Amino acid sequence: MARMNRPAPVEVTYKNMRFLNAHNPTNATLNKFIEELKKYGVTTIVRVCEATYDTTLVEKEGIHVLDWPFDDGAPPSNQLSMTG
Repeated sequence: MARMNRPAPVEVTYKNMRFLNAHNPTNATLNKFIEELKKYGVTTIVRVCEATYDTTLVEKEGIHVLDWPFDDGAPPSNQLSMTG
Protein backbone atom coordinates (compact mmCIF):
# COMPACT_ATOMS: atom_id res chain seq x y z
CA MET A 1 0.00 0.00 0.00
CA ALA A 2 1.27 3.49 -0.82
CA ARG A 3 2.39 5.64 2.06
CA MET A 4 0.11 8.62 2.76
CA ASN A 5 1.73 12.04 2.92
CA ARG A 6 0.34 14.27 5.63
CA PRO A 7 -0.22 17.96 4.91
CA ALA A 8 2.07 20.42 6.67
CA PRO A 9 0.82 21.99 9.90
CA VAL A 10 -1.11 25.24 9.50
CA GLU A 11 -0.62 28.10 11.95
CA VAL A 12 -3.62 30.30 12.76
CA THR A 13 -3.38 33.52 14.78
CA TYR A 14 -6.37 35.08 16.52
CA LYS A 15 -5.87 38.17 18.70
CA ASN A 16 -3.09 37.21 21.14
CA MET A 17 -3.44 33.45 20.56
CA ARG A 18 -1.68 31.12 18.13
CA PHE A 19 -2.99 27.73 17.05
CA LEU A 20 -1.23 25.00 15.09
CA ASN A 21 -3.57 22.69 13.21
CA ALA A 22 -1.85 19.39 12.46
CA HIS A 23 -2.69 15.80 11.64
CA ASN A 24 -2.50 13.42 14.54
CA PRO A 25 0.73 11.42 14.70
CA THR A 26 1.19 7.78 15.62
CA ASN A 27 3.76 6.39 18.03
CA ALA A 28 5.91 5.62 14.96
CA THR A 29 5.90 9.28 13.79
CA LEU A 30 5.89 10.94 17.20
CA ASN A 31 9.55 12.05 17.25
CA LYS A 32 9.14 13.98 13.99
CA PHE A 33 5.88 15.47 15.29
CA ILE A 34 7.63 16.66 18.46
CA GLU A 35 10.33 18.33 16.33
CA GLU A 36 7.59 20.23 14.45
CA LEU A 37 5.92 21.28 17.71
CA LYS A 38 9.22 22.64 19.02
CA LYS A 39 9.77 24.67 15.82
CA TYR A 40 6.50 26.48 16.51
CA GLY A 41 7.05 26.83 20.26
CA VAL A 42 4.01 24.73 21.16
CA THR A 43 3.35 24.47 24.90
CA THR A 44 -0.07 22.75 24.89
CA ILE A 45 -1.70 20.20 22.60
CA VAL A 46 -5.49 19.88 22.52
CA ARG A 47 -6.44 16.54 20.99
CA VAL A 48 -9.96 16.76 19.55
CA CYS A 49 -9.95 13.35 17.88
CA GLU A 50 -9.25 9.80 18.98
CA ALA A 51 -5.86 9.42 20.69
CA THR A 52 -3.35 7.79 18.33
CA TYR A 53 -0.18 8.06 20.41
CA ASP A 54 1.14 7.80 23.95
CA THR A 55 1.60 11.25 25.49
CA THR A 56 4.64 10.31 27.61
CA LEU A 57 7.30 11.51 25.12
CA VAL A 58 5.42 14.73 24.41
CA GLU A 59 5.02 15.51 28.11
CA LYS A 60 8.73 14.76 28.72
CA GLU A 61 9.42 17.62 26.30
CA GLY A 62 7.39 19.96 28.53
CA ILE A 63 4.31 20.01 26.29
CA HIS A 64 0.97 19.67 28.11
CA VAL A 65 -1.65 17.41 26.46
CA LEU A 66 -5.42 17.94 26.84
CA ASP A 67 -7.98 15.46 25.50
CA TRP A 68 -11.19 17.17 24.34
CA PRO A 69 -12.53 14.76 21.71
CA PHE A 70 -15.67 15.34 19.67
CA ASP A 71 -17.04 13.79 16.48
CA ASP A 72 -15.43 14.83 13.20
CA GLY A 73 -17.50 17.56 11.55
CA ALA A 74 -19.59 18.13 14.68
CA PRO A 75 -19.35 21.05 17.10
CA PRO A 76 -17.89 20.43 20.55
CA SER A 77 -20.39 19.66 23.29
CA ASN A 78 -21.75 22.49 25.45
CA GLN A 79 -19.76 21.11 28.38
CA LEU A 80 -16.56 21.20 26.33
CA SER A 81 -17.32 24.71 25.04
CA MET A 82 -17.69 25.97 28.60
CA THR A 83 -14.36 24.40 29.65
CA GLY A 84 -12.23 26.81 27.60
